[in-house]
Parts: sequence; C-alpha cells; structure tokens
Amino acid sequence: MTNFQPLNVRRFQQKAQVVTPDTIYWNRLAKPELLKEHTTIDYIDFSPSDPDNFVLTCSVRVQIYNLVTKLVVKNLSRFQKTAYGATFRQDGRLLAAGDEEGHVKLFDTTSRSILRLFKGHKAPVHRTFFTADKLHLASFADDKSVRLWDVANEKVVQTYEDAHSDYIRAGAMHPQAKHMFISGGYDGKINLYDTRAEQAITQTLDHGSPVESMLFLPSGSIFITAGGTQVRRLGILISGCRLLTTMSQHHKTITCLRLGSDGRRLLSGGLDRHVKIYDVSTYKTVHTLTYPNAVVSLAVAAKDQAVVAGMVDGLVSIKRMIVDSKPSHLKQIKASHRQKHFKRLARPNTGQPVDHVITVKRSATKLKPYDIHLRKFNYKQALDFVCTRRNIEKFPENVVAVITELQHRSALQAALTNRPDEKIIQFINFLCDHMGEVRFMRPLLNAASAVMDVFENNVFSYNKQMLSALERLRRTMQAEIRLTCELLQVKGALEMIIGGALDNNEETAPTLRYTHNKTPKMHPSKAASNYVVIVD
Repeated sequence: MTNFQPLNVRRFQQKAQVVTPDTIYWNRLAKPELLKEHTTIDYIDFSPSDPDNFVLTCSVRVQIYNLVTKLVVKNLSRFQKTAYGATFRQDGRLLAAGDEEGHVKLFDTTSRSILRLFKGHKAPVHRTFFTADKLHLASFADDKSVRLWDVANEKVVQTYEDAHSDYIRAGAMHPQAKHMFISGGYDGKINLYDTRAEQAITQTLDHGSPVESMLFLPSGSIFITAGGTQVRRLGILISGCRLLTTMSQHHKTITCLRLGSDGRRLLSGGLDRHVKIYDVSTYKTVHTLTYPNAVVSLAVAAKDQAVVAGMVDGLVSIKRMIVDSKPSHLKQIKASHRQKHFKRLARPNTGQPVDHVITVKRSATKLKPYDIHLRKFNYKQALDFVCTRRNIEKFPENVVAVITELQHRSALQAALTNRPDEKIIQFINFLCDHMGEVRFMRPLLNAASAVMDVFENNVFSYNKQMLSALERLRRTMQAEIRLTCELLQVKGALEMIIGGALDNNEETAPTLRYTHNKTPKMHPSKAASNYVVIVD
C-alpha cells in the first residue's frame, strides 16, 4: 500500500519575504568590493561622460576612481582645508567642489588643472551644483547664504543672503529649467528659488527636521527631501508647493538620496546602516541594502551598473551589477566543480560486486486527523474536524486546504449535503469572513458556489438562521463581484491614460531636434592661476 501524503497547507510568507522582480533584480548586485579612506566619505558622484569613473570627496582630497580597477585615475589635491561635495557637470568635462575656506573651485577633469576660483562665502561650502544650461554654478554654504556664479566670467550673478537661519547643507538644481533650484537648511526649511521672479524665494516649506539631502525627479515637477528619519515628496504646482507623500522607513537620520533605474527607483541611505530602495510610482519600499557602518554618501552608476556607498568610518563599498551572461557562466563553473568533487569521492570501478546494499527506511509521516479522514474518504468527518473554532480563528489556512482538497475530489457538495444547520451556518460564516482575503479568494468563491448549488432547491425548508446565513453569503458574493467590476473599470481607464501618454510621446519625439555646439576650451582665470596650496 502506498503511503498517503498529507495535505500541503500553504502558509503565506510575510510581505518583506515575498520574492518580487525588484528583489531578484537588486540581488544581482555582487559582493561588495571595499576601499578604505582615512576619514568620513563626504560625497560621491559618477561621471556622466565616463560611467566607469566616480569622484570621491574625503578630507582634503578629491579623487577620481575607476570602477573596474578600483584605482585612482586622477587626484585633485588643490585644497588646503577640507573639501566638500565634488560634483561633475552634465557633460563630465568640468568638476566643482567647495571647501572649508569658503571657496568654490572648478577643475578640468582631463588636465586636472583648476580653471576657476570663486570667492565670496564666509563659511565652508558643502554643496555645489551646475544649472541645467551648464553656464552657471550654485553654491550652498554654512554662512546661511546661497550664491549663483557665472562660470565663464568667474563672477557672482546673484546672492541670497540669510536664505536660512542655520547651516545650508543641501540643494538641488531643476533638471530642465535653468532658473529654478531649491535649498535645504538645518533650520528645517526648504526654499524654492526662481531667478526670473522679483521675489527671490518664491516658496518656503517646513520639513520638520534638519534637511540633509534633496533632489529633483527627471520630470522636474516633483522634488524629494530627506531629513531626520523622513523622506518627503513635494510637488511644484501653479499655486505653490504641496506635500504629496511622507515615508519613514529609517530609524536613524537619513543622510543621502539618489535616483536609480533611469529615475524609476529612489535610494535613501542613513545612519542605521541601511539603503532603502523605493518604487517612484508607488513610493513603497521594494528592497533594502545593508552595510557594515552608517552610510553618509551614496551614488548609483548609469543603468544601475554599480551602487557605491561611503560610510562614516571612511569605508567605501562598491557593489557591481552582475550582467546577464555572468550567472550562467558561474553555474557552469559550479557544475564542473561539483562533477570533479563527485568523481573524486566516487568508488573506483573494479568490476567486483557490491558487498551489501544499505536500505534507508523513511520515517512515517504523522498524519493530521483530517488527513486520516480524507484517506478513508470520510469527507464529512474531515470537514467537521477542521471547521473547529480554534482552526477558524488561528489556522484558517488548514480549513482552506481541506476545502481545496474536497474541490479537487469533487466531493465538497457531498460533504455539505444532509448536515446539521449549525455546521452549515458555521461554514457559511467562515466563507463570508475570509472571502475578501486575496490568498483565499479563489477557493472560497468556488466553495460559495457549491453552497448555492446545494441549497438552491430546498431553501424554503430551512429556519430563519439558515436563511439569514445564506442571505449574508449572497450579499458578500455580490459585493466581491461589484468590487471586481469597479477595479476593472479603473484598470481600463488607467490603461487608456497611459496608452495615450505613450502615444503622445511617440508622436512628439521625432519632431524634437537637438543641436550640439562644441564649446571652446576653457582656460584658467587669473585668480585660479595664482592660487597656491601651502603645505605645512
């Protein structure tokens, strides 16, 4: 007699453990390759022109590393004091960085020479960013001011004094409009600037805690700010700015924000040693990266080729994305290694018969009482045993497993026929209470249809309690059908909107024409040529 296999009760995993496409995608990041610097990694930025190069700002050094070799390609050591926030221009030809002296320095990435020296701030400059037209540079400093510089003439275009009441450690430039940018300070305020307007600061918002990082989404209509343990999504509207979403996934201060997957994913790093990855369409956490120490800076290469994180102790973690061809190659290596290992352990073939054969007796699997009833085809007893109050309240998956097995055997109607009213009412109440759960919906809807088939001809011969239970089941099924129809209508409307937007983009895309004017080579200014670094 063959052994009877017990029911396979489906115990659903928690949400954090569910394998999603994002989980599979980000798990392709290889094991981290580590670099060690002397102090905290202030800022990391990837080169737009050469995706394999990234710049690292640490202490008095600004170094450009190669992603493949992990070696320093260029060392920009023209700093007497601590350097801050080295960032590339959109074309990758220039690089700007602030320092503790209050200066902003502009470098040529090909020759490593300093081209411009912007003086004016009275305190350390922590962040510098280029405008969308690549002709101006904005600097955010601890003297509570924001300055806009002309790159060609080495002059200040506009100065926003006392823009904040505390240090300004964050800023971001609009990706399309050259006249718009934002700043965030340790006073918890967020300022929106428009250089065309008479009033310099067009909008002021309150983040609620010191702002550490901020960025614009590629569309430019939404910007993200990080401060404290919250990430906030704000929209730029005609009437001003408005808070759209607040996310609190970190339990310590969030220090950096970055975009990945061509703007479809948002990454936030914090002092809790985690980097959270959000879906920009839903702003739900889709994956989490864990690091050995507090994360203070973060950068993502183009097309997610690598994720580089700088930590508070000077450790730099480089996680490169495994390409599609690499996993299959690894599988071949592991398979060949496994075959060699088995050949080494295998008994040599001498042609002699084996002495004896060892048989392994499998331990008998202990069956549940409802499994025993199912093995004996006692369907009513199996349903009665599993439909207890304890199973219904604490283990509903056991009840659903028995119902599913009875449906596979086409025995559910037989198990429900000629039963006491109390048992039927209990079964109907279970269906009504759990029919809305996604994991149970399909088998319970089929079970509800079986109940209707059993009792549709003799409904008038039952008492009031039974009739009310059947009426409740009817209302529950109608509510589920109505909800499904409404969701299908919403899905159809969204598909029409998205399809129309895609069609419009496809129609307008070919009409756009871009002209690339070759910019003349920039020569060092007089102030930059005379700047000398004095080493004690």
